[in-house]
Amino acid sequence: MGGGVHRGENGGMSDIDGDLAACAEAHARLHQTLQKIDDQTVREPSRLPGWTVGHVLTHLARNADSVVRRLDGAARGELVDQYPGGATGRAAEIEAGQGRPAAEIIADLTAADAAVDAAFARATPDVWQRTVRAGGGDLIPATQLLFARWREVEVHHVDLGLGYGWEQWPDGLVARWLPGLLGELRERADERALMAWALGRAPVPELRPWG
Repeated sequence: MGGGVHRGENGGMSDIDGDLAACAEAHARLHQTLQKIDDQTVREPSRLPGWTVGHVLTHLARNADSVVRRLDGAARGELVDQYPGGATGRAAEIEAGQGRPAAEIIADLTAADAAVDAAFARATPDVWQRTVRAGGGDLIPATQLLFARWREVEVHHVDLGLGYGWEQWPDGLVARWLPGLLGELRERADERALMAWALGRAPVPELRPWG
């Protein structure tokens, strides 16, 4: 894998080697949490409404598959959809996998994470220069898959509700992502309510869901 610096999401610069390391570290932290999980835990509610811990873990595994699928497609010169069957197919895969025994869910996710790390490591500089499909079908630089996977793992690790909190998010993640999220607030809240809150004149406005 060739390292380097490329134009990344929100106009920032993507350090491939740095993002590779950040993804691997996020996976390692997640795997420490997996050691706490048993068959009872996977049935418990997560912090995401309507999703159990099993739903979140299965989603993380299938998201990992989607990264590998698109990056391998880029290596072949092909544009590949993130999920077969789109949003409907994504939901069906998560639902089909969420009820499995804990050991099976954990083994699935661990293998999927390893496959992502391996796909990132074998990607050549030429592959990183190519484009892939985002979830909505838009074309994005392949380098954005690195940060997309990193943030996916960090956010859903918190969503598990198993001891890893937002207070533990790495400084690099916050510095990289927060400016873009702040810029999107106008699209997720009433602008006047948002401005009044920023001026200390109103409570935090209700935000439409992210993602």
